[in-house]
Amino acid sequence: MMAKYETKLQDGKLNAVKALVDEFKDVKDFIFTDYRGLTVEQITDLRNKLRDNKAVYKVVKNRFAKIALKQLDKPEVQECLVGPTAVALPMGESGPVAKILIEFAKNAPLEIKGGILDGNLFTTEQVVAFSKLPGRLELISQLMSTMKAPVQNVVYLLNAVPTKLVRTLQAVADSKK
Repeated sequence: MMAKYETKLQDGKLNAVKALVDEFKDVKDFIFTDYRGLTVEQITDLRNKLRDNKAVYKVVKNRFAKIALKQLDKPEVQECLVGPTAVALPMGESGPVAKILIEFAKNAPLEIKGGILDGNLFTTEQVVAFSKLPGRLELISQLMSTMKAPVQNVVYLLNAVPTKLVRTLQAVADSKK
């Protein structure tokens, strides 16, 4: 007679997954990286840069992260969760966070593995392309300058008529003297 096989779930592991679920539930976007080769100083520097942009950089256990993301109904990211993994968790806009990671990777052994952005799975190349897009504030600034241009032109036009009239009257007055 064979003994019945039963998997015993350890409390420490359950708590670790629950902690990740709690941390991930308020985050909409995830950018996965391979941090292998980074020094403690480099990781601290990166964390500080990301913190300035309202993002957290967290080293995760792949197995726990897979379970936590599955519980939150996020897309499967099997290929991103291989080897040493750290995840950037933007609390605000994701574009600037992606830019920081891409810039940092130019001078350090940081590798972007991919991400979940706006509920969609992004490859490394797509994350790089996403980082090059203008941010929300840049787009608003461009829109405002585009909207302002016609109004400015009307003001210049309306201002030009009295200015031309004044110059003409001044020329007539000068010629009569």
